[in-house]
Amino acid sequence: MPLVSTKEMFEKAYKGGYAIGAFNVNNMEIIQGITEAAKEENAPLILQVSSGARKYANHTYLVKLVEAAIQETGLPIALHLDHGDTFELCKSCIDGGFTSVMIDGSHHSFEDNIALTRQVVEYAHAHGVTVEGELGRLAGIEDAVNVSEKDASYTDPDQVQEFVEKTGVDSLAIAIGTSHGAYKFKPGQKPQLRFDILEEVEKRLPGFPIVLHGASSVIPKYVDIINANGGRMPDAIGIPEDMLRKAASMAVCKINIDSDLRLAMTAAIREHFNQAPDHFDPRQYLSPARANIKELVKHKLVNVLGCNGKA
Repeated sequence: MPLVSTKEMFEKAYKGGYAIGAFNVNNMEIIQGITEAAKEENAPLILQVSSGARKYANHTYLVKLVEAAIQETGLPIALHLDHGDTFELCKSCIDGGFTSVMIDGSHHSFEDNIALTRQVVEYAHAHGVTVEGELGRLAGIEDAVNVSEKDASYTDPDQVQEFVEKTGVDSLAIAIGTSHGAYKFKPGQKPQLRFDILEEVEKRLPGFPIVLHGASSVIPKYVDIINANGGRMPDAIGIPEDMLRKAASMAVCKINIDSDLRLAMTAAIREHFNQAPDHFDPRQYLSPARANIKELVKHKLVNVLGCNGKA
């Protein structure tokens, strides 16, 4: 089975009231953990690559690793560029075998965002690749994305129809209260997704797939393990999983998960070296890291996304 696009995935997800997990990948163990979990749960997948991951692991290596995962699992898997910020980057990924790209023009004016997104859409669609655009800006830091709280903004529902019609995008990332990175909310703050905005967007774009970025939940178990084994992570609160499940039952068809993967992996490695400080074989500490990734992803597929059994 070759790589697939997100078009059919999203059509099924919208009708079925679930979301597809879009998991950021950086190396072999992360890809293995994610895809092994999805195979056991018979779930479709989006594996996504940031510009930083592409520089770290090399475009060709990542593509071949994902192709190997398809061969091993037989699952429908889309390979997606996360937060492409230029036409040139999107074009390079399209030419290099990606089946989906995101062009993030949210830091531009509304008009310039439309123009840039339209340029990417025209090239992508000519090559059979789907495109995700973005309206609104999420706060937080993750790889090349760095938006302060004062520069963050919710998506304006009055703009979404014009944006989609003028750009031709296949899905739209919106800002309703999620944020990038692990440090989303300080203790005492109450996370709250703006479901009123999501409902308004859904009214203006019936049947259209919506995307949530910055949707990791910062699972306390992993933070506690990291801190118990020499880490210094401050208390942080992520997006409650019941809120994400509600969003998945509405118009949200793709939910991005990255920070939770990093925390799960780091927790396993820190714990391993604390218990066995003399180990130096990477297989000894990457194996439990991969197992943690698998456990986390199975939980997300079943309890948050609801896409288990939907491959």
